[in-house]
Formats: sequence, C-alpha cells, structure tokens
Amino acid sequence: MFDIGVTKLALVGGIALIVIGPERLPRVARMVGTLLGRAQRYVADVKAEVNRSIEIEELAKMKSEFEGAARDVHDHVQRSMRDPGELGEPGMADVSDAAAMRPLDLAPPAYKLPRKNWRLKRSAMPTWYKQHAGVRTNAQSGAARVARFRPRRGSGA
Repeated sequence: MFDIGVTKLALVGGIALIVIGPERLPRVARMVGTLLGRAQRYVADVKAEVNRSIEIEELAKMKSEFEGAARDVHDHVQRSMRDPGELGEPGMADVSDAAAMRPLDLAPPAYKLPRKNWRLKRSAMPTWYKQHAGVRTNAQSGAARVARFRPRRGSGA
C-alpha cells in the first residue's frame, strides 16, 4: 500500500526521537502500535462483514431459484393430476374417465406401537467401547461400594 523502505522508516524514527524525546518515545511508539492493531482489526471485521453479506445475498438468490424450481415442479404435477391426457403421457389416453378421476388411495397405514421387551436392558454404547473407555457397567449401591473399598482388619496389627 505505502512504499516505505528501511531508510524512510529510520528517517521517521530519527525525527520522532528528536521531536518527541527519548523519555516519551517508547510510550508513543506503544500507543501507535496499539492504534495500528485496532485499525487492522477494524478493517478485518469490515471485510468479514462484507463477505458475510455477499454470502447471504448469494444464499437468498439460490433459495429463490430453488423455490421457483420447486414451484414449477409442483405446478407440473398438479396439471398432470388434473388432466393426465393433456401432457401426452403414453397409455393414459385409453384409460376411461371414471378410472382416471378416481382418487388415489394414499392413506398412511395406522400407527402401531413398537413391541419392546422392557426386561431386556438396551444400551446406546457397545460393550467393547465401554470396556475400552472404562465406563462402569454394573451398578453398585453406596453401602456395597463402601464395604468393597473398606480396609480389612488384619490379624497382624
């Protein structure tokens, strides 16, 4: 963007050292660095926002194209359902009007509850994965767990 070489940068640094002074120069340089960082982040945010808006516009355009195509297909299907002989489909012209106008039997089958054996425990994870991951498979009561890990009284103490 700017054509700044090492010599020009050294010249600007020397002039800044003379004008600002050696005591305040590090503070000013730090402040200039933070301001430049903020400016770069702001520019990056603006670029990202512009890219997002462009993508949203493209998606909206693609959505409208898909909706138009779906509408065309829907209209075509509706027209073919109303007048099957109009589209010139083979075999449809010699079907009687009564048979062609009969409504299709498209009723969904009745819902049937699944038969589950509630006595059989089913798990979401396979047993080999449980063993590999160290997942407990047997439940133990709190008292049984305490009794299991209680130190045993030895006869030697």
